[in-house]
Amino acid sequence: MVLKRKKKKVGVISAGAWGTAVAKSIAEKGYPVKVWDFMEDVVDEINNAHRNTRYLPEVDLPRNLTASTDLSETAGNTDFLILSTPSLYILNIVKQLIHIPSILEGKTTIGVLTKGFIDTDRGPSLIIPALEDYLPGFYKGKLVYISGPSHAEEVARRKLTGLIAASENGKNAVKMKNLLSCESLLVYPSLDVTGVQTAAAVKNVVAIAFGMLDALMDVSDLFGDNSESLLLAAGLNEIQKLGTALGSKHPDTFTSIAGVGDLDVTCRSRYGRNRRFGREIITDRKIQKYKNIEDLISHIDEIGYLPEGIVASQFAHSLSKMFDIKTPVCNVVYSVLNREKEPAKALTSMIRGITGTDFNL
Repeated sequence: MVLKRKKKKVGVISAGAWGTAVAKSIAEKGYPVKVWDFMEDVVDEINNAHRNTRYLPEVDLPRNLTASTDLSETAGNTDFLILSTPSLYILNIVKQLIHIPSILEGKTTIGVLTKGFIDTDRGPSLIIPALEDYLPGFYKGKLVYISGPSHAEEVARRKLTGLIAASENGKNAVKMKNLLSCESLLVYPSLDVTGVQTAAAVKNVVAIAFGMLDALMDVSDLFGDNSESLLLAAGLNEIQKLGTALGSKHPDTFTSIAGVGDLDVTCRSRYGRNRRFGREIITDRKIQKYKNIEDLISHIDEIGYLPEGIVASQFAHSLSKMFDIKTPVCNVVYSVLNREKEPAKALTSMIRGITGTDFNL
């Protein structure tokens, strides 16, 4: 008699575009997947129409992908739990998760999709170490960070995509790789949690600068494709400088899909929210009504979509001062969002001021 192995239970926290796309990909492999969200209309549509038109229009979802507004129901007794809550809200979610028995006992393997930084008592922190401070001690060094050039719209439509699953615990990195890997998702394990996280967070800041430059190309003969590549290279250099300062010891991370790959697609893709926001700073004077970056962040829901680079720019700026690192791209984004400088002039001056030292030459 051959015993059938029970399918692993998977929970995904947040039914945004990225969380839903990952949940869909896993469910299509036959796993029972439940996704949590606080919006009842999103949950009802997933359960009844097998769609999430708010975030992934025209994408059909498998029937073994269900949804709930009950966090305990979604996360409890899962073999895998994947967090995709935006950085502004993820700590509040984790504080609720720690009371769930299977989490409290360390039985669930946890993956994190969230990009950005978190403000802590010790200053700006990458996502994983901040979460480890709240989760039970079982999870120290065992969380898996998942990143790469992966717009949700394309993942949901099974476009060939590469991801990195990074963890200090190699076994957990491989477990997450095996869960996520499929015909359209190529997943590679990594031990460089710090480097992969830094690249994922700071590339959104660079993408805002890229969007501003992209919009200026429509109205100025000064900029072109060469200018964008200059900005892209300078931004990648800043990502590597900050990642190294934060503790990454793997330079190849920044030339991998986690670094240059993710930066390129975030800056150039039509799906890029941070690129779009950067363009709208120029074309629609998007930040004109906000006094400073704090005012902008407190009203971030008014934008209509979430550019994570807004919050990340504040932390990148703080880290560059903390480590005494020259980061002109990140600094100009911060100064524009903080209403210290006029966008077009600030960006033009910054690009003109890029020197060999900005590329470690």
